[in-house]
Amino acid sequence: MDRLRVPLAERMRPKTLDDFFGQEHIVGKNKLLRRAIQTGSVGSMIFYGPPGTGKTTLAGIIANMLDANIEKLNAVSSGVAEAKAVIERARTSKAMFNKDTYLLLDECHRWNKAQSDCVLQAIEEGSIYFIGSTTENPYTSMTRAIVSRCSVFEFKKLSEKDILKVIERALTDKENGLGEIKIEMSDEAQKYLAFASNGDVRTALNALELAVKSTKMSKDKFIHISKETMAECLNKRPLSLDENTYYDYLSAFCKSLRGSDTEAALYYSQRLIKAGVDPLIIARRMIAHASEDIGMADSNALLMACLAMYAVEKIGPPECYLNLSHAIIYLCEAEKSNSVYMAMSMAEKDAENAREDNVPNHLKNHPSTNADGHGKYKYPHDYGGYCKQQYLPDSLKDRVYYKPSGNGKEKNLVRKKFSKNV
Repeated sequence: MDRLRVPLAERMRPKTLDDFFGQEHIVGKNKLLRRAIQTGSVGSMIFYGPPGTGKTTLAGIIANMLDANIEKLNAVSSGVAEAKAVIERARTSKAMFNKDTYLLLDECHRWNKAQSDCVLQAIEEGSIYFIGSTTENPYTSMTRAIVSRCSVFEFKKLSEKDILKVIERALTDKENGLGEIKIEMSDEAQKYLAFASNGDVRTALNALELAVKSTKMSKDKFIHISKETMAECLNKRPLSLDENTYYDYLSAFCKSLRGSDTEAALYYSQRLIKAGVDPLIIARRMIAHASEDIGMADSNALLMACLAMYAVEKIGPPECYLNLSHAIIYLCEAEKSNSVYMAMSMAEKDAENAREDNVPNHLKNHPSTNADGHGKYKYPHDYGGYCKQQYLPDSLKDRVYYKPSGNGKEKNLVRKKFSKNV
């Protein structure tokens, strides 16, 4: 097959850890997964995270570095029969050549219980090693039996710095990239591509390849790639903001939400959208502020923010801008309280620093026979739905994290914790 007929993203797929960008938190120097690879002690794993972050690529690198057989399946198109065939080949290879087999399963969350169960025994006995990749959270989308037998690693979106490195390598690599083509790509275009690809290497490389193929060579025998060209290839309008100004406008939007200035929040949201910012970024910030700055004063704010993000994802522009503006107005006009944020921060601090935080005996799954002074567990429903008893460890028993403000619905909130019911 002609090399150039293979997509650029596939040609540029890293073959070794040295060529792999991103995910420093799991494959960086002295990190767990890198140590496991270097010592040949890699077991079954699940990689999950956003698309284009290197999940499938890293799985292939691991299998190649360990000199093992590689079997690839996609959960969308494969079933029990294909999995059983892989297991049978793996057992034969193990018996005859003492060679391990890694089953690389893309979209692993798509396997149902019957498909997952067919590989459980093989994983337990070591006939195969399972490496699944998925964009979904495996703890909620996969069968517990599979997850419990695997180490789970979360992948993060790549930084703009890492995306820029990938772009540079693609432009200069003569063997697998575009190095044999005379390309002049402005720094502005490269920075825009790194930003607009939103941490997705595949998106960045696909857009770059499309830009090169769709741009005519100039009289100077170069293909000139501009920021506007990249915006067309990404099907986005080019950002009219530099990086610093972008963060300034986003900061102004967030502070306007917190400050209950509806007009300012609406203006900054539209300024960001008109500049080419993904409206999902605005929606995500709204969800955070709904709990951080409004919280229990008006819990409907969180629902409104979540529904706005749902509208952006499912309906899309331009119709979703009405839903986004609807939620922005609600969040601005809602009563404000940071009690949720303060309660979480205090609990987090205690969770990190508390010592002697043993669970009270009456709350344990299997209470000991030695009484600790708390008596037996009181079943709240036997007392009309609530009864006062100690839940926190002795060292924290007097802690109060959540302190209702006098705003919104919180001003009418009577905390059961402080009632006289015993």
